[in-house]
Amino acid sequence: MAKESMKAREVKRQKLVDKYAVKRAELKKAGDWDALQKLPRNSSKVRLRNRCKITGRPRGYMSTFGVSRIVFRDMALFGLIPGVIKASW
Repeated sequence: MAKESMKAREVKRQKLVDKYAVKRAELKKAGDWDALQKLPRNSSKVRLRNRCKITGRPRGYMSTFGVSRIVFRDMALFGLIPGVIKASW
């Protein structure tokens, strides 16, 4: 599991991205790069990291379900994800 501080940092970054999204788009369209650089760094979308909603794990993230591969496997085995079953042949 990820540290709570890492999860909180990602939430903070997401809020900044949402807050400055319109302003960043306008500045990019106008080509005003100096004003764009004065905005907070964490307001840039590329600084976000996909994390598992349950454990906070940054690697092995499955965007379709919003969880890591490990949590996905456990949830699929217990039948918690509709339409997903473990393959066997």
